[in-house]
Amino acid sequence: MPHDALLLLSRLLLAALFVPSGFHGLSDIAGTAGYFAGLGLPLPTLVAWATGLFELIAGLLILVGLKTPIAALLLAAFCIAAAFIGHYGQGGGDPTLTFMHSQMLMKDLALSGGFLALAMAGAGAYSIDGRAFGIDADAI
Repeated sequence: MPHDALLLLSRLLLAALFVPSGFHGLSDIAGTAGYFAGLGLPLPTLVAWATGLFELIAGLLILVGLKTPIAALLLAAFCIAAAFIGHYGQGGGDPTLTFMHSQMLMKDLALSGGFLALAMAGAGAYSIDGRAFGIDADAI
């Protein structure tokens, strides 16, 4: 599969997690704020709005390939923060919950690796960034 097609597939798969998550968070601000309050975060309603908007907007930027390196770096940092704020040390002594949270922590760290790779590679020719910089998909 050509390089640009793989970058497009990568962007689609990564955006498939963040766009719906952003919509979900924004559609249930009270529930999202309750989750953040349970983590002990200050101003949980503000954090819920900011998180939902960030996930939605950054996910859409990745989807269409606009300002991809910046969006990918911000999402990598977001994933690392989410890993440690939302999952590190969680589980309350329940082995099943502890295992689930450790897996979610590792998933968030793995996502950050994917975003770092995307930031380095760029969006590819099948993107708004590719069109803006005149990248010819057939020449690559």
